[in-house]
Amino acid sequence: MILKLLPISLIQCMLLSGGQVLMKYGLTKAGDFSWSWQYFGRLLFNWQFIGCGICYGAGSILWMYIIKNFPFSMAYPMVSISYVMGMFAAIIFFHEHVPLIRWFGVFLILSGCVLIAK
Repeated sequence: MILKLLPISLIQCMLLSGGQVLMKYGLTKAGDFSWSWQYFGRLLFNWQFIGCGICYGAGSILWMYIIKNFPFSMAYPMVSISYVMGMFAAIIFFHEHVPLIRWFGVFLILSGCVLIAK
């Protein structure tokens, strides 16, 4: 069962992480946050923000398939792989420095996924 769940979960996690990256780029391009029509208008016509919505939409549809066809107790923890992908995205796209303690957290997350998959 895990051999079927894992690749689908990885794709779903990529969509979630990709959506987060695109959201950050879109929000950065929109300028300083304000509760104004102009600010939200800039978001609605920003291709990164639109891409974020597409990633979230596709990820949600895939998530519906996952929880329909796999045990929830296995499927839900697999979403945490998106946190690991987010760390790599922070390094690759935003050139952030990730301290050693966060890498330890990544190790714990991945260890938990391995234990759940068994």
